[in-house]
Amino acid sequence: MDRNLIESVRTSFLSRFGEEPVLIWSPGRINVIGEHTDYNQGLVLPAAIDMGIAMALKISRKGAGEWVAADTEEVYIPGAFQDIPEKREGWAAYFLGILQELHKRGIRPVNVQLVFRGNLPSGAGLSSSAALENAFIFGLNQVLELGLSAMEMVEISHAAEQNYVGVRCGIMDQYAGIFGRAGKAIFLDCKSLRSEAISMPLTDYQWTLLDTGVKHHLADSAYNERRETCESIARKCGVRSLREVTTSMLDALRPEITPDDYRKALFVLEENARVMQAVTAIQNNDLSTLGRLLYESHKGLKYQYEVSCEELDFLVDLAGERGVQGARMMGGGFGGCTLNLVKKKDVRSFIDSSIERYSDRFGSPCTPYEIKISDGCNLYHS
Repeated sequence: MDRNLIESVRTSFLSRFGEEPVLIWSPGRINVIGEHTDYNQGLVLPAAIDMGIAMALKISRKGAGEWVAADTEEVYIPGAFQDIPEKREGWAAYFLGILQELHKRGIRPVNVQLVFRGNLPSGAGLSSSAALENAFIFGLNQVLELGLSAMEMVEISHAAEQNYVGVRCGIMDQYAGIFGRAGKAIFLDCKSLRSEAISMPLTDYQWTLLDTGVKHHLADSAYNERRETCESIARKCGVRSLREVTTSMLDALRPEITPDDYRKALFVLEENARVMQAVTAIQNNDLSTLGRLLYESHKGLKYQYEVSCEELDFLVDLAGERGVQGARMMGGGFGGCTLNLVKKKDVRSFIDSSIERYSDRFGSPCTPYEIKISDGCNLYHS
């Protein structure tokens, strides 16, 4: 939780609206392992982090609502509830999607005034969109006393992104942002939606992100193509998702699908297995095995699922050269961050070397973030 960020939105809200708001902290997330498995009803191991979205909000006494992005001073004035635009781009879409999903549940909330600000880098794969959605539904649940459960808030946020924003994402991001716990990863089964909090006592190690600063144009189209491939293979196997496909079922289907599609489906099956192995490794404090699994995950994302890029590969290779315990690309791919498990005593030299080498290779520096595993969405009391 970034208290300075929260106090800054409180100050902005007071300056603009003259009343004390309710203050919400909504975190981003990392995903330790389990990439491109969530939309295949697979296994994932995310964790909420100490970077995120701070939001100040209050029921509007004027009747009309007003939403403010404090960083850019962009303002959106929502219309009457029944006048939700059919489609809108930009950050307001995440809030409008939430309102639309509430309407489907027979809930018509009154307008609110809100100010938000975040410190999650855009396009870095840290789930800034889910953090926005979670902040808004969590805040509405508080000020309007909607009585929604944590799982209902996750479902509403997820549905908003799928149905209104139009991103066919899995449920991991919203789930991690609501259910996150300090010092623990969430071992989530995306089929049953059952989860277990896994303690991560990384006494001598630090999770360190390196943001490439790039997002290649293939990212969105490639994501959709891979999801369609996975769903097609599941249908051919006569099941609902790749989670229900075994290696023997996939091998039997091999003559009917392309080699590329076979490799992609095999990656998902192998990644699910790696998640289970990673959980066991963490529980046994076996960071050597955990690190190996991270590198194996990246190799699969690069060669089988084919969602990496030159910049990500460069940083993972550099981590390997420097003896970093584990590293892999994180997120949808074609840009964003690498996740690195680094000995605390080596973090500074690792960051400095990575920035220098990356700048020499690509002409601009990568951006480092040393993150802590933190609690999920919560109220802030100043």
